[in-house]
Amino acid sequence: MIGIENLHRVLKRHIWDVHLNAASRWKAVPLRSARICYAVIRDLANGQLTLRATSLVYTTLLALVPLLAVSFSVLKGFGVHNQIEPLLLNFLKPLGDNGLELSGRIIGFVNNMKVKVLGYLGLGLLMYTVTSMIQKMESAFNYIWHVRQSRPFAQRFSGYLSVILIGPVLVFSALGVTASLMSTGMVRKLLAMEPFGGLLIAATKLLPYLLTIVAFAITYSLVPNTRVRPDAALIGALVSGVLWEATGWAFASFVVKSTQYTAIYSGFAIVITFMIWLYLSWLILLVGASVAFYYQQPEIFQTDAREMRLANRQVERLALLVMQLIGWNYYHERPPWTLTGLAKRLQVPWEVLGPVAEALERHGLLTQTAAEPPTYLPARPLDATEVIEVLRAVRQDQGDSLFVNGGIPGEDAVQDVVEEVDEAMAATLRGQTLKELSLAMPAPSESERVL
Repeated sequence: MIGIENLHRVLKRHIWDVHLNAASRWKAVPLRSARICYAVIRDLANGQLTLRATSLVYTTLLALVPLLAVSFSVLKGFGVHNQIEPLLLNFLKPLGDNGLELSGRIIGFVNNMKVKVLGYLGLGLLMYTVTSMIQKMESAFNYIWHVRQSRPFAQRFSGYLSVILIGPVLVFSALGVTASLMSTGMVRKLLAMEPFGGLLIAATKLLPYLLTIVAFAITYSLVPNTRVRPDAALIGALVSGVLWEATGWAFASFVVKSTQYTAIYSGFAIVITFMIWLYLSWLILLVGASVAFYYQQPEIFQTDAREMRLANRQVERLALLVMQLIGWNYYHERPPWTLTGLAKRLQVPWEVLGPVAEALERHGLLTQTAAEPPTYLPARPLDATEVIEVLRAVRQDQGDSLFVNGGIPGEDAVQDVVEEVDEAMAATLRGQTLKELSLAMPAPSESERVL
């Protein structure tokens, strides 16, 4: 216990107590990397990432054959359906000979699936199974990115169909274009010339790794219901790509050396190793998403916002600051704030600020626009809205969330003291409007005008 406490004290002094803005670049980069590693390991230790990876394994087992069947049907129209098996073999390569056998069985199931025999109900269940896997993946990514709201149903449905129907066509088209380019006369001449030939061969060997990283980066950019910066998606994709290749090599070595499992589990050994590889694959994908999140949102390093609770005074202060910032932009004709911009400006996590903004919406003080991402505007004239109404809104919202059976019983004398405090505060703030509060704020600097 003493050793752990000393280690925590050393880490705090050398990693957390150092201000990155004041540190030099050669020192800030490793410090930031160490903080990201700590935050990701903390999330893994909490168990939520592993739990969601396990859930995705179960969904994948149900959706794998229907997903390949839909992709097979789409690609068959383009004459490239035979490319599914090599791609599946590449994914299952860490399983060794078991991967070859499992790939053959899966492709056999796909070939035996007849859409005409399924009927409308079966086709609907097939599409539901496929979309449920993408929905669970989006839910896991939204959890990592602290996003409270999912996409609207129509947007999700159209996005899922695009991934299912158009995604395979784009992937195999890119592979086909690459193969065509490699077979052109110009490329053949370059292959015969040194050092261009060696460089092209090396680039060809690196191409699968590059495609894996690009696929991860696109996933991290499009799946979460929030704006992900390209650099954050790329950093997460690089980490997950390296982990993917390293884990694949280690897992292949494990499969080769674990022949005793085949003797114990017999025919189930293939299924068990496949499930383990699926679990590791999903976990790597989620770890990369977590790295991308902490790279883009460094203000959440030291705290787990999902477990963070604010005192009543802090909630009231946040609510007033939110209304002041939104009001200042409104009166100075600045672009309206997003939740991300407000969180960065106030240096608080989304999970903390989100409930405050929702409380102000519920009580008619704020409204969201239909923009993507949504922005906030005053829901009523600020020159006719008093400051005390903001405080009452968040206080009432906290009370409603804590008690549902009439609140706390108490003596009359205690109730009189509470009412006197409320009356004194209302008398002090009487007549002070949100417009006055907003215009009292000094103009923010350019670095603070983050939307």
